[in-house]
Amino acid sequence: MLTVAVPKGRILAKLGAVLTRAGLDASPLEKDDRKLERATVDGRVRYLFLKPDDVPTYVEYGAADLGFSGRDVLDERGYDLYRPLDLGVGRCRMVVARPDGDRTIPEVPRVATKFAKIAERHFAQRGVQTEIVYVGGSVELAPLVGLADLIVDLVESGATLRENHLHEVETVLEVGTLLVANRAAYKLKAAEIGPYVDALRRVT
Repeated sequence: MLTVAVPKGRILAKLGAVLTRAGLDASPLEKDDRKLERATVDGRVRYLFLKPDDVPTYVEYGAADLGFSGRDVLDERGYDLYRPLDLGVGRCRMVVARPDGDRTIPEVPRVATKFAKIAERHFAQRGVQTEIVYVGGSVELAPLVGLADLIVDLVESGATLRENHLHEVETVLEVGTLLVANRAAYKLKAAEIGPYVDALRRVT
């Protein structure tokens, strides 16, 4: 049996649509129940339903053979996983944003973000010294209350930034959902994984 880790939440319906286009059984993703482990009708694929941040961990440690994960999570934590495919869903951008107006940004700005490692690498590559402040949510609030001068966060339309009087300065990373694989399983279960990956590749 092939074990695939999927993220619970808003991306699940989009993943189900991709699987259906690929001719794969997406019925376990469409069931409206609280079971965290569901198998396809033919019993060949078992899906594990996890928090998005946990998907790569299950795959890296071999509890799942494959998984679907955002590039932001993968790059932030540096997982040792094979990335055979970009599915083209869940597209957004990770950006640097600052307050509107002529507010002066100090020479060593304080940057609020959930993605501390990505932000640190981004500014280091530009030769900019920063103080990174980790915040788990409501990142846009940080500049408004004086916690930070800049933020690094994910945006789709940019509406949340505008509503909080912020604007984009630059793009850090283009983000989408990737198919990831445990490196050992990719070799040892090639007969099972190969057709699954090929089916998805034909529709992405």
